[in-house]
Amino acid sequence: MTDARALFAALFGAAVDAADPGLVMRDFLPARPKGRTVVIGAGKAAAQMAAAFEQAWDGPLEGVVVTRYGYGTPCVSVRVLEAAHPVPDEAGLRAAQQLRAAVEGLTADDLVVALVSGGGSALLPAPPNGLTLADERAVNEALLASGAPIAAMNTVRKHLSTIKGGRLALAAHPARVVSLIVSDIPGDNPAFVASGPTVADKASRDDALAIVRDFRLTLPEAAMRHLASPEADAPSADDPRLARNEVHVIASAARSLEAAARKAAEFGIEAAILSDAIEGEARDVAGVHAAIAREIALRNRPFRKPVLLLSGGETTVTIRQKCGKGGRNSEFLLAFARATEGVAGIDAFAADTDGIDGSEDNAGAMADAASLARMRAAGIDPAAALQRNDAWTAFAASGDLFVSGPTGTNVNDFRAILIR
Repeated sequence: MTDARALFAALFGAAVDAADPGLVMRDFLPARPKGRTVVIGAGKAAAQMAAAFEQAWDGPLEGVVVTRYGYGTPCVSVRVLEAAHPVPDEAGLRAAQQLRAAVEGLTADDLVVALVSGGGSALLPAPPNGLTLADERAVNEALLASGAPIAAMNTVRKHLSTIKGGRLALAAHPARVVSLIVSDIPGDNPAFVASGPTVADKASRDDALAIVRDFRLTLPEAAMRHLASPEADAPSADDPRLARNEVHVIASAARSLEAAARKAAEFGIEAAILSDAIEGEARDVAGVHAAIAREIALRNRPFRKPVLLLSGGETTVTIRQKCGKGGRNSEFLLAFARATEGVAGIDAFAADTDGIDGSEDNAGAMADAASLARMRAAGIDPAAALQRNDAWTAFAASGDLFVSGPTGTNVNDFRAILIR
């Protein structure tokens, strides 16, 4: 317990390993078809999922997947494409076209295996008639700055696409589609992971319009016209053309948190999992976590010291000043450190399980009782940094950034708080 940083790194490693496609893929292999096996995929973990599927599959296959720049992994039979995330680019547009082409002209004897993980929404731009890639970029930028939860963002995205919201599965009909999902969605609804290219749900364009209104989104005029049109309607979950399809969540935040709790036990530390589905503004979520940590540190309740608090989910950040650097986990941690300053015996960690938190190359950061003092000594005002959404600069100054590199999976936020 004397080295909290080593503990946090070990916990993060255990959480990531529990979501490693290579370790879980064999448990979810579908039956071999009479016809072709076509693999498609999108997301930050798509290349690693494809490589794991190739190793586990006993039979011929072909296909194409798209992942974020720098996240590619060599495959034998599956082509791996790379595109921009979180704001889509031309490479993503071409990738979406290639995924659709891969599933066209199939028969009922063929099998499509869809490998889907978080990040696929941005990697599969496919604007409908009347919209351009620039419009889709503008929609993404507005959503990312809005503070809307991921499920709400993806409800809007799937109604402004020709590939999301189950449309890619319809393009594969009459082939059977088996979707294997690495979930980054609080609650693990597979229809929201990557905006559900192969999984339909009950969300309607009226729901999308309500989200636009409630979060005061300013979208391109062409996007608003499309949302008001029946052409925006996505397939329903009970569409008979999807009846033979299967959906399996093969990795999730819940499993990763449980693995981290087991790892903590190896260090002789009792862990309490608060939730795997926490959403909300990152600094507000930090305030709640800080209140619990202070209660334990000062009053030994609701958990007795020493204890490790674990939580997951996906927080959001409302961008107040575009000059800052960082992501939601760094912002959470900076707000948490400010809210617990002066309370002894609290160390904290927050990182994104895909290895990248927001705009820079760090997965997140660590904070101890002296982190804010180190920031101030380096000339950084923690309160001002938080106000301008510049947590990366603050933690870079204090020497607290955590850099893991791309992990090959994505089950979203991972937070660990040690109260000694």
